[in-house]
Amino acid sequence: MMQVCLNGGRGPGDSAAVPMSPAAMAEAAARAVAAGATDVHVHPRTPCGGETLSPRVLAQTLTAIRAAVDVPVGVTTGVAEEPDPVRRVERVRAWTVLPDHASVRWHEPGAEELAAVLLERGVGVEAGLRPGTNGPERFLGSPLAPRVLRVLAEVHGPDPVTAARALLAEVGEAHGLPILLHGTDAGAWPVLRLARRLGLASRVGLEDTLFLPDGSLARDNAQLVSAALSEE
Repeated sequence: MMQVCLNGGRGPGDSAAVPMSPAAMAEAAARAVAAGATDVHVHPRTPCGGETLSPRVLAQTLTAIRAAVDVPVGVTTGVAEEPDPVRRVERVRAWTVLPDHASVRWHEPGAEELAAVLLERGVGVEAGLRPGTNGPERFLGSPLAPRVLRVLAEVHGPDPVTAARALLAEVGEAHGLPILLHGTDAGAWPVLRLARRLGLASRVGLEDTLFLPDGSLARDNAQLVSAALSEE
């Protein structure tokens, strides 16, 4: 599986190609899927550009993207979108249009409660696990772990490949769940190559990196997907 992460916390100041409106996200998703992406991850934005879990904004975003592509579409649920764990759960309970999946960073406050609500509503959960946090330990001991859609192994830092291998060793068989492994910025491409060598799912997009493997600025998400699928 190759997931495209359309925008993340980036904005036009990072690259003019970062999609901010539902229409722009839908167009970016369509181009990325045409380039070979099989799954979409997106951060819905308010008209002012802020990341949000607003039911209204989420509905607009998902409706626009689903009109453009026929692949699963997922969103984030992190503290950047809603810092208060209680409010975060309230927002998810109020969603009127549901994503196919949502990422939950297991080291963040209220992660298990949030995952439980998502599962209750029929939304697949990507369990975001990062090295150097208590997320992997908390996840592996959680009764919800066998019920999630997949593990989202997120690697950051100066030696991403070593960190990725250590995280995978810590997670182990992860209850037999699929694992999507990805890095960010300078680590995006080395970790993506590792994921491909190990036969794991991965992702690429302007959320994770603005640059192609040769160091040149990517034109858009679709170009990153094309480059990722040609990497060995």
